[in-house]
Amino acid sequence: MIGLFFLACQTNSLDTGWENCENAPVVNYENFGEGFLLHSCQGCHASTTENRYGAPENVVFDTKEHSIEWKERIRATTIGESPTMPPAGVLSEEEEIMLYWWLVCNDQE
Repeated sequence: MIGLFFLACQTNSLDTGWENCENAPVVNYENFGEGFLLHSCQGCHASTTENRYGAPENVVFDTKEHSIEWKERIRATTIGESPTMPPAGVLSEEEEIMLYWWLVCNDQE
C-alpha cells in the first residue's frame, strides 16, 4: 500500500490524467479499500458500532461484499460532486485519487 500511496502522491493533479483508468495502478479492497473503510467509515458504518450517529442500520461496510454492494454510494458521497462523507473530516487529495482508482478503475468483484 505504501507504494500505491507514493504513486498517488506523484500523480495528484488532474493535469497528469489520474482519472484515466487505463494507467491506474491496481487499487483494490485488500490493498486500500479495507483500511480506508476501517479508518474513515466504520466509526458509523460497522455492524458492531453502538452509536451510528444517524447512519442507516442497513448501510454497513464490514466486508468486501458490503463495499461492492455500496460502491456507487460510497463514490457519490465521498468523491462525487457534493461529497458529504466522511462527516468528521475532509479527505486528502491522495485519498480521493486512491478512492477513484479503487471504486471506478478496478473491478470490484
